[in-house]
Amino acid sequence: MLQRVADLYKDEVDAGVGDLPTAIEPVMIVFLGVVVGEVVISMYMPLLALIGKSAG
Repeated sequence: MLQRVADLYKDEVDAGVGDLPTAIEPVMIVFLGVVVGEVVISMYMPLLALIGKSAG
């Protein structure tokens, strides 16, 4: 009896853990997109500021 209960809980935990990466993946993609976007913007802002000063 205890073995059946243990198998049932094991199956439920495996199913729950299996769905977890699927739920987290979109959040990770958005987070990494924001981080990469901030890095790109932080690299180009000083460059654009220098170009604006030399043209003016």
